[in-house]
Amino acid sequence: MDAIAQKTTTEYNTVIPEWLAQYIDIANDPNQSDADAQLIADAFQFAYQWHEGQYRRSGEPYIAHPIAVAGLIRSLGGGSAMIAAGFLHDIIEDTETTGDELEERFGEQVRHLVEGVTKLSKFNFSSKTEHQAENFRRMFLAMAKDIRVIIVKLADRLHNMRTLEHLKPEKQKQISLETREIFAPLANRLGIGQFKWELEDLAFKYLEPEAFQEIRELVADRRADREARIENVIQILHKRFDEAGIEVEELKGRPKHLYGIYQKMQQQQKAFEEIYDLAGVRAILKTREDCYRALAVIHDAFKPIPGRFKDYIGLPKPNQYQSLHTTVIGTYGKPIEMQIRTIEMHHIAEYGIAAHWLYKESGGASDFQPTQEDDKFTWLRQLLEWQNDLKDAKEYIDSIRDNLFEDDVFVFTPQGDVVALARGATPVDFAYHIHTEIGNHMKGARVNGRWTVLDTPLQNGDIVEIITSKNSHPSLDWLNFVVTPSARNRIRQWYKRSHREENINRGRSMLEKAVGKAGFDALLKSDRMQRVAERCNHQTVEDLLAAIGYGEVTTNSVASKLREESLNEEQVEKTETPSDLDEETVQSLPTTASKSSSPPKGGESAIAGVEGLMYHRAGCCSPLPGEPIIGLVTRTKGVTIHCQDCSNVENADSDRVIPVDWNSPNNSGKNRTPTYTVELEVEVIDRVGVFRDILARLSDQHINVSNASVKTGKDKPALITLAIEVKDHQQLQHSCNQIKQMSDVLKLRRVFQGEL
Repeated sequence: MDAIAQKTTTEYNTVIPEWLAQYIDIANDPNQSDADAQLIADAFQFAYQWHEGQYRRSGEPYIAHPIAVAGLIRSLGGGSAMIAAGFLHDIIEDTETTGDELEERFGEQVRHLVEGVTKLSKFNFSSKTEHQAENFRRMFLAMAKDIRVIIVKLADRLHNMRTLEHLKPEKQKQISLETREIFAPLANRLGIGQFKWELEDLAFKYLEPEAFQEIRELVADRRADREARIENVIQILHKRFDEAGIEVEELKGRPKHLYGIYQKMQQQQKAFEEIYDLAGVRAILKTREDCYRALAVIHDAFKPIPGRFKDYIGLPKPNQYQSLHTTVIGTYGKPIEMQIRTIEMHHIAEYGIAAHWLYKESGGASDFQPTQEDDKFTWLRQLLEWQNDLKDAKEYIDSIRDNLFEDDVFVFTPQGDVVALARGATPVDFAYHIHTEIGNHMKGARVNGRWTVLDTPLQNGDIVEIITSKNSHPSLDWLNFVVTPSARNRIRQWYKRSHREENINRGRSMLEKAVGKAGFDALLKSDRMQRVAERCNHQTVEDLLAAIGYGEVTTNSVASKLREESLNEEQVEKTETPSDLDEETVQSLPTTASKSSSPPKGGESAIAGVEGLMYHRAGCCSPLPGEPIIGLVTRTKGVTIHCQDCSNVENADSDRVIPVDWNSPNNSGKNRTPTYTVELEVEVIDRVGVFRDILARLSDQHINVSNASVKTGKDKPALITLAIEVKDHQQLQHSCNQIKQMSDVLKLRRVFQGEL
């Protein structure tokens, strides 16, 4: 026992508190080398000193939390660096200690783990969609670099959930929801069953307290009857296994976690009494062969229930879980679920990825980092790949949650290779999983030797054969039923690429209309245009025109960049000319039009320079605050406010033009900032839910939609018309950018109604 443990024991008058006893247990682990034991002791002493005087809401010393986290990591077989990180995981966040100090005292590994957990602690998974997606991306990148970071974080979250009763109810629910949606599924994907079950039950306790209490009482009420039935089955099986010469490591009843019971009741719409596997028996045997022999013995001793057998030994789950599952009718006429596995399979089921620390060739617990080729991390590499495929934040988040929660379906190629796909995947998903070109030229599919429609969900064990043709190509309808993000993204990519010429021509026409015909062909071949293309993240001018054509880039953005490039070439201040793209337009505007009138102090008018006059915004260009404007005096309607580059200003008499500008909005609180209605047309790939997703984007930006309509056509993109209310040009641009980031959006343009 180190000096601090001895001192603390004395302070407590030899009555050792639970947290200190737990540390003593960790420190006295006989399997640790002297160097490992020293690192762990030093980490504890450092954490103890820095956290001294800090207390948790429960009233216990704060050091109890790091000790509990370190203990959970040790129970998973984590090495000394991980256990040390468990002691130190809050040091950087809660004290003045720096990463450099940690590295100097405890080494690079410990610093890396502590900093990784500190960063994860700052991620907010309940924030707005874009921030939430970015936090997911960062978390998975951290996991890919070193999976140990997320395991330390899971241990931290589990102990926090165990002590959640000391927080306010609203905080309890917030943390529990995040635990259920993010951390429990992560524990499941890593195969750490003991963490997953407890995290789910604890979250269940705070999110549905009444249902939790009801099921807990029902389970407790029937415990004696259930244990009697299980004991009877175990006695029978012990005798049968002995007769068959099967050596049993362990044969006992297994508890069913409460949230699992609740889920089955909800999903199957069944009462508590109708759930099959409330009672379960687990047989742990010596070898894989013994597992299959034991299955035969069990089916001979009891009647199996059809359709309730699963072989996860032959086809392991994505988290490497292996076991035979079968449900039989026991001696009391009640169903009992049997699980049959080896010792190693059992450790993997309990500890998941951490079980590999227990089964290293060296025989001792040591730290572990995954290799890129490790099959256990296929799902993680898939999530990282989607970061590049899925630019749309909401779709990325939905894909993550689906991938974390859903079990995979296992199908076979005609050559017998196993392919794991998301639950609900179709032959189209299978084709794109094999290769992009196979998906792009898919003509049809045979499942188990029979032709099948392409939207048919695949089932475990299906043998899938894809039929291709050079003349075949993807259909937009496929987007309505494919479930894998990679397939959906490849279909969209093909659509954009195959319509390249059409998009280029459309983009050329749109840009020509925006900047004028004079010298347009020469402009496209100019260095200025190439620089603009590169500024818009496109290698060539043709790529830029195609992007304009399918709505990735707006003509306003390109025109603005062209104007900037032109003014830079001529070394003229931007405010001196509203546009130099069309020389005739520039010459027709008075020099005063670009000068801003000072807004009157305390004036409530949105426009400065029209004081005492009747005015209105022109419908031909519908100017917004933030856009350069000019006033045009009319005979009957007062002053019409136009954008400075509006084509209707070209031929206006100079004596009708007056300089105007936008007043600064009144921020005194007396008047609400006015909003302006803008109409947008959005061309999208027609799929279920795309309209809802666009509205959700606008709602996230607090944009009101005053009118909306949708036009669809068979095998054609849908056209969505929206009337939205914005405060200024900047808010409009931000909202449009959010919509254009959606991978389903092909084109977006602002609609003008003509002169008022």
